[in-house]
Amino acid sequence: MSNTGNPAVKDAVVIKAMDESSIVPARELAKRLSLPFADDYQCDEPELWLEVSDGGVCLQPTGKKAPGPTYADFVTGSVAHRRQFGGGKGQMIAKAVGIKGGVTPQILDATAGLGKDAFVLATLGCDVTLLERSPIVHALLENGLQRAEQSEVADIIARMQLINANSIEWMQEQAQQGVRYQVVYLDPMFPHNDKSALVKKEMRTFRPVVGDDLDADLLLDSALSIAENRVVVKRPRKAPFLADRKPSLQFEGKSSRYDIYPLKKLQG
Repeated sequence: MSNTGNPAVKDAVVIKAMDESSIVPARELAKRLSLPFADDYQCDEPELWLEVSDGGVCLQPTGKKAPGPTYADFVTGSVAHRRQFGGGKGQMIAKAVGIKGGVTPQILDATAGLGKDAFVLATLGCDVTLLERSPIVHALLENGLQRAEQSEVADIIARMQLINANSIEWMQEQAQQGVRYQVVYLDPMFPHNDKSALVKKEMRTFRPVVGDDLDADLLLDSALSIAENRVVVKRPRKAPFLADRKPSLQFEGKSSRYDIYPLKKLQG
């Protein structure tokens, strides 16, 4: 998520320890994020619990028909299935970033979210730097990476580096210092539309925390300033181009597409 953050978030999210052994780390996380801790919380039920347990850190919406908890998970479920059966270098995302033969580009994922796309790219051999500016989403992602470091995917996680930063500002600062990444990958949250199909559970959970990426168009110029070979933008299939800038190349699927802005040919 590349969102700038919302002052109302602090009133919407409260940290809760789910077992006795998690009280100390939960309090430490509350202090780091400047969020209230459940034992000290005297108001109505919050919009979201940030739950800390032996099993990890998750974001749990409250209220009727609330979806289940959202974790950053790199070991089980859909991520594990995609790692084993997702199509390898034949996947659209692999083609979009330029993976082929001996080419496994160095990638900056400037809108990391829960890191699923970054994990796919790392699985395919790329070194990936992940930027996430929402402190709450960063905490989920950080915890997911820590858990995965102790699993069978530890070698993949070793290719992923996480940074908590405003992606637009960070890319501009790095570019001024001459830092370049072969590929910059962008997947900004698309503005909410009540008439659209049901949004994924993670997105419904995240919106109260990060809102929409209202400055998403600014991402493209920043990405182009730090990219050496290409910028890749993931979009809903029928969404307008980011910053109204037509790409030179596209890969289109059933629900999403990849807009590619090439700068220089990738070499192995």
